[in-house]
Amino acid sequence: MTVDEMRNAIVNELTIELKDESAFSQKKLEIKVDNAIREVKRARKYPSSYSDEMIDADMEQFYSNIKNIALYDYNMIGVEGQSASTENGESRTYIDRNKLFYGIIPFAR
Repeated sequence: MTVDEMRNAIVNELTIELKDESAFSQKKLEIKVDNAIREVKRARKYPSSYSDEMIDADMEQFYSNIKNIALYDYNMIGVEGQSASTENGESRTYIDRNKLFYGIIPFAR
């Protein structure tokens, strides 16, 4: 699976999960998925000797991480930077976003 195919699959899955929400935005979701892919690529720190095909093959193992990061970021639209909130007696605490990168280990240099 190429990174583009993975991107489309993640967007499709998240669209199914989120489409019934009143404020759903396909474009914002796509932006969050694209950003999650870029962040995982950056976290891996691919050597310059890696071809696009090698990167595609490696990135596939982080499908769930990318999907979870994109979903987290999408759900945080409007509450960026907030670690907790209380409203009408309902309290929310958010997980540390960095935990979503668990298992994404950069290449040694």
